[in-house]
Amino acid sequence: MSIIASTDVLIAGGFAPISLKALNGKAAMLERLDNKYVVDGTVLMQAAGTFTEVFDMLEIEGRRAFTYETCYFDDAGRRSYFDHHQGRRQRAKVRIRRYVEAGLCFLEVKLKDKRGMTVKKRLDLDVESFGKLDDEAVTFIDKVYHAQYGQTFPHQLSRVLDMRYRRMTLVARQGGERMTIDTGLEFFAGGARRAVDPNLFILETKSANGNGVADGILRALHQHPTKRCSKYCVATALLNPGTKHNRFLPALRKLGSVTDRPALHQPNIQ
Repeated sequence: MSIIASTDVLIAGGFAPISLKALNGKAAMLERLDNKYVVDGTVLMQAAGTFTEVFDMLEIEGRRAFTYETCYFDDAGRRSYFDHHQGRRQRAKVRIRRYVEAGLCFLEVKLKDKRGMTVKKRLDLDVESFGKLDDEAVTFIDKVYHAQYGQTFPHQLSRVLDMRYRRMTLVARQGGERMTIDTGLEFFAGGARRAVDPNLFILETKSANGNGVADGILRALHQHPTKRCSKYCVATALLNPGTKHNRFLPALRKLGSVTDRPALHQPNIQ
């Protein structure tokens, strides 16, 4: 059993299950405040015992850790990346995400509202559409951008990088709070690949006020949110040496040694 798979089992084992239908019914959290933490396996195992008291874990057909493949789109000037780097409130992140085991695929557009909350809009896609923005997708992007900001979406997008990782999802028994646990991250672009140490995890808490139960549990273990820990931005900085990235240095440092091990899976980026 691989390090990642064995860690999945250790972390997931103590949680009561929740179905995807029940999760969507109580905790879609498409509008939320997010905090991200980079922690190692020791810290996560310490926290897991307390998490089991207040959270259930998504389970589908006996599986609790799921493979996510995501391709990101940006314009020629990396506008989405630099809007994040500059901390601009009016910004958009466009991606297509494939849920490998479930055979599902969605176009996702992430925006920010006036309160700084993340607003995520989704469009169901056929799995075969992964990696491509057709006319329907482009129209959807423009529609949700205009609804949020009152302007036409201004950028010509192309596929710029891919990533793959495994995710476990926790749902609070009370309220709509969620938390995701990501590990085994691999980033791909232009034939290059970078991989994060499999003993490091990115935890993302999603709550209405940005100070949920999970945040309190992590704070008690002296863990604090890692500022500007967008996986897309971290991957862009790693895969494009020389790109301005000073605002993402805290996240890059916490992720530690990022290697160039042979890829377990190399996506076909066109």
